[in-house]
Amino acid sequence: MSFFLDTSGIIALIESDDPNHGTASRIWDHLMDSRRAVLTTNYVIVETTAVLHARRGIAVVRHFSTEIMPVLRVEWIGPDVHDVALAAVIAGGRRGPSIVDCVSFEVMRRNRITEALAFDRHFTESGYSFPT
Repeated sequence: MSFFLDTSGIIALIESDDPNHGTASRIWDHLMDSRRAVLTTNYVIVETTAVLHARRGIAVVRHFSTEIMPVLRVEWIGPDVHDVALAAVIAGGRRGPSIVDCVSFEVMRRNRITEALAFDRHFTESGYSFPT
């Protein structure tokens, strides 16, 4: 069974001063030991790269690229998923999930994934749990 990796999970894993770093590291180590498939999207990769670059610089982006990305299965988003996600953003209104989150939810739904390494409240509000 696969699990989904969100930007918030990646950031918590990489940034040692993130309040969720310990939890993310423990979950990640357990998941890597169990050899579960790790799914994410190119939208999450773009968002994560932008956040890491702005906060930490290119060395941390390089670390992400060489140490974490190689174990990920990245789903590239086409217009069908993008359109569904954009409709969900519009329906969600101003305080709803971002387009990156809505893309993630649609990919998770299509892949029957119920667990996500994510610290974004929109994941729990949408019924997703931490990987076990």
